[in-house]
Amino acid sequence: MSEASAIPLVPLDAPTPGALLRGRILRHKGLLTGLTLLTLIIMIAILAPLLAPYDPYQQDLPRRLIPPLWYAKGEWAHVLGTDNLGRDFLSRILYGARISLLIGLAVMAISGVIGSALGLAAGYFGGRVDMLVTFVITVRLAMPLILVALAVVATLGGSLVVVILVLGLLKWDRFAVVIRAATQQVRGLDYVAAAECIGASTPRILFGEVLPNVLPQLVVVATVEAASAILLEAALSFLGLGVQPPLPSWGLMIAEAKSYMFFSFWLIAIPGTALALLVLAINVVGDGVRDVTAVGEGA
Repeated sequence: MSEASAIPLVPLDAPTPGALLRGRILRHKGLLTGLTLLTLIIMIAILAPLLAPYDPYQQDLPRRLIPPLWYAKGEWAHVLGTDNLGRDFLSRILYGARISLLIGLAVMAISGVIGSALGLAAGYFGGRVDMLVTFVITVRLAMPLILVALAVVATLGGSLVVVILVLGLLKWDRFAVVIRAATQQVRGLDYVAAAECIGASTPRILFGEVLPNVLPQLVVVATVEAASAILLEAALSFLGLGVQPPLPSWGLMIAEAKSYMFFSFWLIAIPGTALALLVLAINVVGDGVRDVTAVGEGA
């Protein structure tokens, strides 16, 4: 057999890795559904000042507890009715999307930076650095998250900034564990060894070689943590230690409707449904990213 015949032939029209990835994304119905729903919620949050028919903070006590339009006493002026202070419920739901998305993204960013830095350091350097980071992770995992958050927020006072900082500083452990394990796998691969041989600096190797190759795992963990942060904020607000009135947080709206749950059930059902849809969309996107990247790794 000649040398020419031994060389494998590559079709000129072979799809690129980017085209293969786009094809997998387009064929994944769950990912497309989650992205569509999440994009819709993000657009609602961005366009809330244009979509909201009323000021979400404007009170009108004589028109309190008007039911939604599909009830017999509903009005077109207030499609989703009004709350116990006469505020338009649709406007508060639209603005509440901003609060939930802000908390999810901010907590994800803070915890992601902390956890990813610790995980990269532990997985790449190993030895004493790994032992120290593992000890810190163990200490964090031994702390009950919700109880610590309740204690800190109760001490410092509930506010949007405090909730974001507390959750961001407490929810980094999953990032650290996953990125540490992924970095340990990447650490022994040939391209990392080649970068070390040519004298590349440690930051260049970590952020140029290792981090891009653990990015799929990072994205999946980020979606899980964003959804978890939104639920935790809702729980804290429900207990009166999260976002404070009059901010239109969905968790706070559920808490304010506790006294009316048997008489005006929609006051709880509407923000509860909105919260469930947002968390569902984020989780479905995370699952879709995991599936698509897993297919890509196996291909």
